[in-house]
Amino acid sequence: MSLRYGFRTFLLELVMIAVALAFLFPVYALITLSLKGKQEIASAPLSPPTSPTFGNFSDAWERASLGSALLNSTMITAVSLLVLIAVGSFAAYFLARCATRLGFGLYVLFLLGIVLPFQLGMIPLFKMVDAAGLLGTYQGMIIFYTGIQLPFTIFLYTGFIRALPADYANAAMIDGAGHLQAFTRVVFPLLRPITGTVLILNAVFIWNDFFTPLLYLGGSARETVPVRIFAFVGQYVSDYGLVFAGLVLAALPILVVFLLLQRYVIKGFASGLKG
Repeated sequence: MSLRYGFRTFLLELVMIAVALAFLFPVYALITLSLKGKQEIASAPLSPPTSPTFGNFSDAWERASLGSALLNSTMITAVSLLVLIAVGSFAAYFLARCATRLGFGLYVLFLLGIVLPFQLGMIPLFKMVDAAGLLGTYQGMIIFYTGIQLPFTIFLYTGFIRALPADYANAAMIDGAGHLQAFTRVVFPLLRPITGTVLILNAVFIWNDFFTPLLYLGGSARETVPVRIFAFVGQYVSDYGLVFAGLVLAALPILVVFLLLQRYVIKGFASGLKG
């Protein structure tokens, strides 16, 4: 069956091209500005660079101490993701298989954690972290991100587990396995698509977050990449060449992770909406 190329198809192609250009424009601006000096940015910010310079990248790396900042961001993001996956998947397994009022009530409670913005509790959370002596520490940030992202993680895992047949875990328990063994050895390996989705969505949020590390880690040796890059922007002087060069360097690690896990994102997210 051949499809006719008509006027509507032509208009649809034009719309898709326009959408693609709209998404590509920020990438073009980011790379272009990172290759320009101050004078060229001031005179022609969006034109192609006449004399590209890669010195902004080395200057941004040294002046913002991006090496240590990348280690800080990696440590906070990686440990937070491990805790989210371990706690979120097991909690979701209980909620998906517990057909009681308690299970339903807990699930609704976690859904409220998605609806309510965390900014509402920013002041009491800050006071709690300060009282616990966790300001300026990895532990404080990991606990914060785990608590903030746990409802969303449980929501994705619960929908996916509900779509899985319960026969796999039941067969394992008939053979003598407990609930924990049935989950870790049978159910969790089947959660690979949604785990990839949980990884990339939470990693992007944690890695790119600026306000929370500025509040909890500002002035300490454990500042993350967005906070260090912000040092290039002042009240009177702003070196945007270094800012955009730093943004390019900061985006590369999370871009690599996204490219490796992108095939799981749509598949896992769509499955997480079931049930």
